[in-house]
Amino acid sequence: MSIRLADYPQLALLAWNRRADAELDEEEAFALYEREWRWVEVAALLPKERALIERLTQIYGHGVMNA
Repeated sequence: MSIRLADYPQLALLAWNRRADAELDEEEAFALYEREWRWVEVAALLPKERALIERLTQIYGHGVMNA
């Protein structure tokens, strides 16, 4: 499944060097969240984005995000 950056504001901020209409595959999105977590504004996460992060963590991080 691909993830549209425009749908997830914090992910879009992490991917600042990509086009606004870009899409990432799920594994790439998880890796970006994990690698750049220090820049995520947790209080600004939308419920939809929190759910995405939790799902990706379960699938690609086996329940753990190394942030």
